[in-house]
Amino acid sequence: MFLSSRHNEIVQMAKDQGRVLVDDLAQHFSVTPQTIRKDLNDLCEQRLLTRIHGGALFPSGIENVEYEARRKIAADEKDAIGRAAARLIPDHASLFINIGTTTEAVSKALLDHDGLMVITNNINVANRMRVYPSIEVVIAGGVVRGSDGGVVGEAAVDFIKQFKVDYAVIGASAIDHDGALLDFDFREVKVAQAIIANARHVILVADATKFERTAPVRIGHLSQVNTFITDRCDLTAIRDRCRDAGVDLVETAR
Repeated sequence: MFLSSRHNEIVQMAKDQGRVLVDDLAQHFSVTPQTIRKDLNDLCEQRLLTRIHGGALFPSGIENVEYEARRKIAADEKDAIGRAAARLIPDHASLFINIGTTTEAVSKALLDHDGLMVITNNINVANRMRVYPSIEVVIAGGVVRGSDGGVVGEAAVDFIKQFKVDYAVIGASAIDHDGALLDFDFREVKVAQAIIANARHVILVADATKFERTAPVRIGHLSQVNTFITDRCDLTAIRDRCRDAGVDLVETAR
């Protein structure tokens, strides 16, 4: 397919940054927002990008965003979510930390805690926290996914089931408007379900871009978590489901 030089650059920017915004692109290319909206619509029709309010995401469809690109999406928001989650977890607690860039932000915010026992299937989390003598790190066994360092599979599920912890910190690749928590890898979902089932207090951490995405595999439902921390939630349906299920909704940007 033929792409103009501007289209090629937009796709590359989206790949590098995870997402692009209309206003930023209009300023970058010195064109009108209307021109950029047409560009994005054209690229989305070719399934090179996925349209969101005010911009577009890379890649399109149900493919997961590359891990390093995911780190850059809403990075400041994830850091704020991580700090908010860390404030809920006291010293000397036991907890699960699942795979994901937002859960990694929580692990970063927990480094000043004392006496934690952290069980994780995320090699990145284990590697960050292992050097702190006040934190005991236990890592699940199983298949290591090369794309993001996640440990998945039945061996990881069986390992998680040996524990009953105070807190679980989980993420999701997408949150449907009906409250379904969704992901891409069935093996990862099985581990997440075991984590939810074996924690006394489940904390879901996800930035607002997760409301704009979709994924094919169901982890569970919002009603299964105790606290949902996000930067903002503008969806009445999600707010209603949290209220009806008694889920504490924490918005770090409000």
